[in-house]
Amino acid sequence: MATETTTTYPERRFPLLGLPRLVPGLALTATLTALAVWAGDVPWIAGLGLGALTLAILFGIVIGNTLYPWLQPSCHAGVQLAKQRLLRLGIILYGFRLTFQQIADVGATGILIDALTLSSTFLLACWLGKKVFGIDSQTAMLIGAGSSICGAAAVMATEPVLKAESSKVAVAVSTVVVFGTLAIFAYPWLYHLNLQYQWLPFSQETFGIYTGSTIHEVAQVVAAGHAIGPDAENAAVIAKMIRVMMLAPFLLLLSGYISRSSGAGKAEKSAITIPWFAVLFIAVAGFNSFNLLPAALVQQLITADTWMLAMAMAALGLTTHISAVRQAGVKPILLATLLFIWLIVGGGVINQAVQHLF
Repeated sequence: MATETTTTYPERRFPLLGLPRLVPGLALTATLTALAVWAGDVPWIAGLGLGALTLAILFGIVIGNTLYPWLQPSCHAGVQLAKQRLLRLGIILYGFRLTFQQIADVGATGILIDALTLSSTFLLACWLGKKVFGIDSQTAMLIGAGSSICGAAAVMATEPVLKAESSKVAVAVSTVVVFGTLAIFAYPWLYHLNLQYQWLPFSQETFGIYTGSTIHEVAQVVAAGHAIGPDAENAAVIAKMIRVMMLAPFLLLLSGYISRSSGAGKAEKSAITIPWFAVLFIAVAGFNSFNLLPAALVQQLITADTWMLAMAMAALGLTTHISAVRQAGVKPILLATLLFIWLIVGGGVINQAVQHLF
């Protein structure tokens, strides 16, 4: 059976005095991140919805399966720091992309649509993964989180709660890349097809909400909404941002479920493990709602956050072996395919039902 790595390195805390040990690994992940950020700004790549996060993990996987085995002894400490600590800090700072005021722009209908789409997609992923495909629960949950919330960022945020292996995270992220990219082309086509035949009463704005509530990544939502029109793009981004805001309560609920499940059968009740980075994520979004910081500073924080998350992605890619991803087989792809179909069909039904009720 393939494993992530056969070489074991001592896990240590990284005090400031140990900073020189971290430099090679951090420099490597930063270099891959710089390449990913540059590539993400190339127009034709950006048009595909491939942002810095997904590009970083792709570049990391390439280097991780070619050059990294020779670099690993000197880079391991810094790569692990990027993969763990920078990830959590990046999730916290992600809150600066959001404000609570954005919720009011789409109202209760948008919140309800996002909540129903998120919960139904994640629960369907867990059920299909276990009952139909026989996939381990961690992989099914990671794929479900990426499909139902905010793509690669949700997968990365869910990983420390589940304590999942890098190969499982990489499999989940790869499904986000494949089906999110496909959605960029499918949704504008569906909009114009519906506009021609008038199957469903979608306006550009309501189709934008549908787009934001069902496509995986933020970058992919922007690309698809832009291809439809300005009203669709604005509504899509707002709906997507509300979905992103649901990441923190999702992680809290998932953490409580994992704690109770692991304590099943024990005499003493297991304490709920709270992912404090998720709580701080909500706190930062709330603070950002008051507009206390200059816009230029907030933009700098968002840029720094993108780099932190991309460095964590690069580190994940570096520690992932293709053999372990191949070992997952076709079942995760089939699961992601059914979830993609559900997001299009079931998500459309949810959108129409809620719009008609309210």
